[in-house]
Amino acid sequence: METIEKIKQQLAENPIILYMKGSPKLPSCGFSAQASQALMSCGEPFAYVDILQNPDIRAELPKFANWPTFPQLWVEGELVGGCDIMIEMFQAGELQTLIKEVAAKHKDDAAAAE
Repeated sequence: METIEKIKQQLAENPIILYMKGSPKLPSCGFSAQASQALMSCGEPFAYVDILQNPDIRAELPKFANWPTFPQLWVEGELVGGCDIMIEMFQAGELQTLIKEVAAKHKDDAAAAE
């Protein structure tokens, strides 16, 4: 599968996904640590991709997203932003609202599918 196709599939399958260095429990950079901590504080499950384990995604996603740095938070296939934007949104209470609304909407979708 082409890298861009793989990225598109990940975005389609995961309403909340964080592309980061390392994992939420073991982040490999300070920005990824802050971003995943803010996201975990929202209290909803989210997917993540460790770009250090996926050099193809690490190389292609910045071009695809037109966003040069990691981490990158994507919600419902849309780029929300990186660490600074996530922290600003979290401090304003916007990140929690966005994540809870999207998680609730997709829980309803999952329940409807069962």
